[in-house]
Amino acid sequence: MMTRMHPGFTGVVQHHWPKPRGWTPPQHLDRLDVSSLPGVGPTLAKRLRTFGISSVRDLLDHAPRRYESAAEQVPIAKLGLAEGEVAIEGRIVSARARPLRGRRTLVNATVRDESGGQITAQFFNQPWLVEKLVPGAHVRLRGKLSRYGFDVKSYDLGEARRTADFAPVYPASEQIPSARLRELVRRALADHGRFLPDPLPAELELPTHADALAALHFPADEDEAEAGRRRLALDELLALQLVVVRLRTTDATAPSLAEPGELIARYREVLPFTLTEHQERAITEIDLDLAQTTPMQRLLQGDVGSGKTVVALYALLRAVESGRQGALMAPTATLAEQHFLTVESLCAPLGVEVALLTGAVKGDVEAPVVVGTHALIQPDVRFRDLAVAVVDEQHRFGVEQRKALAENRSAHVLHMTATPIPRTLALTIYGDLAVSEIAKPPADRKPIVTARVGAERSSDAYTRLRVHLDAGRQAYVVCPLIEQSETRLARAAQAEAERLRRGELRGYRVGLLHGKLKPADRREVMRQFKEHELDVLVATTVVEVGVDVPNATIMIVQEADRFGLAQLHQLRGRVGRGGEQSYCLLISRPFEDLTETADARLDALVGTTDGFELAEVDLELRREGQLLGTRQSGWSDLRFTKLRRDRDLIEQARELAAGLRDEDGPWHDAAEELLAGADHLGLA
Repeated sequence: MMTRMHPGFTGVVQHHWPKPRGWTPPQHLDRLDVSSLPGVGPTLAKRLRTFGISSVRDLLDHAPRRYESAAEQVPIAKLGLAEGEVAIEGRIVSARARPLRGRRTLVNATVRDESGGQITAQFFNQPWLVEKLVPGAHVRLRGKLSRYGFDVKSYDLGEARRTADFAPVYPASEQIPSARLRELVRRALADHGRFLPDPLPAELELPTHADALAALHFPADEDEAEAGRRRLALDELLALQLVVVRLRTTDATAPSLAEPGELIARYREVLPFTLTEHQERAITEIDLDLAQTTPMQRLLQGDVGSGKTVVALYALLRAVESGRQGALMAPTATLAEQHFLTVESLCAPLGVEVALLTGAVKGDVEAPVVVGTHALIQPDVRFRDLAVAVVDEQHRFGVEQRKALAENRSAHVLHMTATPIPRTLALTIYGDLAVSEIAKPPADRKPIVTARVGAERSSDAYTRLRVHLDAGRQAYVVCPLIEQSETRLARAAQAEAERLRRGELRGYRVGLLHGKLKPADRREVMRQFKEHELDVLVATTVVEVGVDVPNATIMIVQEADRFGLAQLHQLRGRVGRGGEQSYCLLISRPFEDLTETADARLDALVGTTDGFELAEVDLELRREGQLLGTRQSGWSDLRFTKLRRDRDLIEQARELAAGLRDEDGPWHDAAEELLAGADHLGLA
């Protein structure tokens, strides 16, 4: 047993992790497939992957989203008088498993307690329990009385009482309920908890990593759960800060660019609008960076439609004006193509050539401005003289991907994101970046009117959409988010477009845009929509960013309750880009069928169009997640940290990171171990 305490942590965390003599650690838990656990077959393993759980480590890091309070314990003889969830305690008389339809299994166990009462407890889809529910075994069960017996929600075998009293509730699904995840985590901890590495030195007097996980998943109370969570949060914040420190320690230099000249003056003249106060402030900050020989590392964050691309192009043209090159990297081909169209239209009157690179490329790149995907960072791509690089939607690239664009090229780098987070948190998390904000859209933009529509009233939404079309406006219809392959999603979108052409949108010109279209076809569809050769664009989430058609004034999002808040806000930003009043209609399942979180997301979106305010709401509704990672599924990598609550831990992590990275310091090995494990956070 090891117990380490720290003043910043509350509660006592004590768990036994015996190491048998001669034990040999298994392969690294990050690489140990979750199917290695007893009872996890191919079907269950596939379902677990929908939660991002592929390895045993992923399972152990699948944190509870809340904890159930203690349930009243009642004698079995008085169970008929109880209401709601209760706990019962007794011994097994007998148990048997029987198959149900659909390859499901039911385990029935007869339980008798000291009151003389007896009940049949029902365990669904856990056939392995039959081997443990042997006659005489002590159990404590939490659940509800039903017409067929006692439906078990959680349980403890042996004399332990924790789970029934204070039970973790996991992010779950109908196919994998929270109780099933709870049992899998319990098994993983029992089998592998002793093998968990603990890179932090004992001198810090913190709970061990293994103890923290045990406290997180099976705590005695809220205080112990919070103590475990904070220890685990410190680990991932430390890993994050170590990456940031590594990025800051560079001897690279960049060219110092002269003051803005004639090209920049002409650029300002060709813009069809006057730059806003916020855009001008960001430009001033960028100019100061470009005058230095230290490479610019700046984050430009702003709400949808706030005009970040115009500021980014300003930075690229500063490079062109000095006789060098500028490059803009986007995470998808669709977004790169949209940027190319925007940038090319603004550069053409200036006589500045723009090139688009989205596929396999080799050789020298000569164009003054280059727009592309990650093809820009292929080893075989050679820029003539890259001075300024812009990385759009930077949270979709990994740290190393972002760094590679400027690696050994002595470039200033401007990172851009339309997924804002509160400024104080941005300054803390992106410790290697200066932060500029464009907080407000141009003054002529009207706030988008957003409304919720139940699925039973979807015809009303299309009636409203047709009014806009008949007035000469255009519209988007966003297809549902489905957990299938991109190919299946494309087929579903195509089927929906055909249905709408025959149904609600009969007589209108309907186009289709999805990620499986060939680049030339994608560009042609967007050209047709921009030039009003199409009335409606039916699309998947490829229109989430980068699409700018001012004449589009209404959007319908189907099954909106399945989208994340940030993604819904991004989608909504495709309308309202002109001076006309625009609308976003969110079609969802009937209100009574929505989860509490989905209902809160939709309410938040209706309540405000301010992306920074929505970011605060998002921090409350879900874990903060992917701030430096590579996956595009949303903020999902900070599994334990609660940014608004853990600001003291963030500061502690920054202080520790500085000491851990000291190559001559006593904790240097701990830093290297943390960095080596940072890949499962998507940080390195």
